[in-house]
Amino acid sequence: MPIRPYLDKHRFDSETIRLLGIAFETALVALRQAGITDPSRDQVARIIIELAQTGERDPDCLCEAVLSALRTTGLG
Repeated sequence: MPIRPYLDKHRFDSETIRLLGIAFETALVALRQAGITDPSRDQVARIIIELAQTGERDPDCLCEAVLSALRTTGLG
């Protein structure tokens, strides 16, 4: 599932959108592998977008941030 539907009013260049998409897909797969079969895609996208707005572009770092954030909220 692409991240584009979650970008709404957020503006990123095409390369950044590509990297965010990779992070989004990777995070969803990692969550499923961790036993979370139906993660909130909205929440995953929101975390990635918030970090991207601060300048983070590395898909691995974005994915790890999602996993860490969801662990601290008790979902992971």
